[in-house]
Formats: sequence, C-alpha cells, structure tokens
Amino acid sequence: MTRTPLKKAVRYGAIMMAAGAGLNAGIAQAQDSKGDITLAYVEWSSEVASTNVVRAVLEEQGYNVEMSSLSAAAMWQAVAYGDADGMVAAWLPSTHEQYLDEVGDKVENLGPNLQGTKLGLVVPSYTDISSIDELDDKADMVNDEIVGIDPGAGLMNLTENVIDEYDLDDAINLQSGSGATMTAALDSAIKNDEDIVVAGWTPHWMFARWDLKYLDDPKNVYGGAEHINTVVRQGLKDDMPEAYAILDNFEWTPEQMGEVMLMNQEEDSDPYENAKKWVDENPDVVDEWVNGDS
Repeated sequence: MTRTPLKKAVRYGAIMMAAGAGLNAGIAQAQDSKGDITLAYVEWSSEVASTNVVRAVLEEQGYNVEMSSLSAAAMWQAVAYGDADGMVAAWLPSTHEQYLDEVGDKVENLGPNLQGTKLGLVVPSYTDISSIDELDDKADMVNDEIVGIDPGAGLMNLTENVIDEYDLDDAINLQSGSGATMTAALDSAIKNDEDIVVAGWTPHWMFARWDLKYLDDPKNVYGGAEHINTVVRQGLKDDMPEAYAILDNFEWTPEQMGEVMLMNQEEDSDPYENAKKWVDENPDVVDEWVNGDS
C-alpha cells in the first residue's frame, strides 16, 4: 500500500512527540536531582561495603552518586583538591596518618564512622607462630614472605616498618598485590594445610570464613585499635548541606559492616545491589543517618 504524505507527516509527528517526551523526562529527572556527588574509596572489602551503602542512602535522598576507586594516597588527594566530595575510608590514627599530615588543612575530618578496627599480621590458627618476633627463626615455614595488599596502602607502609623494627629484612620479603590476591593466597594455603602470613585487618570477612589469629606485636608497631573516619572536601557543607549531614551522621558497627561484606562474597554478587538490599532491610539505622543530629 502506498503511504500518503499525510500519513508520513503523522508518523513523523509521532516520532517527534516521543522524542520530546523522552527529552522532557530527562530534563525533569535532572531537575529532580539534588546534585552530583563523588565518593572516593580504596578496594578493601570493608570500604567497598561502606562506600556502596553510603551511595545507596544518598541516592535514595535524590543525589547522583559516582564512586571512584583509587589508591589510598590518591583518595586523600582527590578529596583534598575537590576531585571527590568525600570518603568514608580514612583509617586513623595510624594507617593513613601520613596522608592526613599531608593534606589535613585541605579537608574536613568528620570523625569515626566505625570503631574497633585492627591491623596486623594474620596467620591460620593452626600455624605454630604466635608473635612477630618469631618470624626470623621460622621464616621458612611461611615461604620467607608476608603476603600483602596494594602497594602504597597504609597497611603496607606499616608492614615495611614492622620488617625494619623486628630486623626481618634478611629473612622475610613483603609481597604486594591486592586485597583479592591476599585472600586468594590465604584460601589456597588453608585448603592445602600450609602455613602463611598475610597483612590483614579487622573488620574483614576472612575472619568469618576461616579460623585465623593475629600475631602478637610486642613492639606495637601496628599501634592499637583504630577507627575508620569520614573525610570530606572543604566547602561541602555549604554546597550540599543535606548530603554533608548524612555523611556526618553515618556510623555503624563492625557487625553491620560484616553483614554486607559477607553478602559481597557470595558468587556473582553485586556490592551495589547488596548495599541497596541492606539499606532496605535496616530502615531504622538509615533513618538515623538521614534525620539524626549532625
């Protein structure tokens, strides 16, 4: 059948109306947004969990949120110079001490969002080593190495100090990698009943999965219990007071964080979808972050 010019015009008009409707919807969505926020984080299982949860909460409140995965040093620099609006991944007072010293006057520290963290050398509970000062004599048990995480991480810097303070330079090598490669090495060793030493931290899902222990640190190089802080760029309070208040109010427990981290270890799981699920299932906690006193 031959189409008439009128029918062509009607079809064209319908297409333009549909396009216009889509454009108007996009404009309306943009107008509904309270703004764009970038959260910097490091690829530690704890920070993946917390940053995704904060993202889910901010998005519920109408913000467009982007997550930026960086090294620890770059994360602090990004917040200090405004490339990111904030982070909930600042390990203080020891792990990220040097970064805070470098840019402390360019950021705003909102204080702890999680208490009771710990850093140190971790071994399977069956390993016949109980203290770091035994590693010099028992280095061969652990293949003469400590399995670490990403180079430049505060934990790695502290572990390098541990090697120096305990005079382990000739006995132990520190192997860098990532959080994922560290836990993969730990998994492989335990499956084969082998001894291994890794640079680890609490909270971490590996303590729920395996029977592990920290080596004593008689020289206290790793320091005592730490806390994870929220740090934002200067000016965020004036630019986005509601988002600032949520970040300021954000605080949870290692047990709550552990719930999300374990969800993230399930096969084919999506940390963002897990975070949204946790947020949906914990409305009272989230309400304190959104409506609590800042």
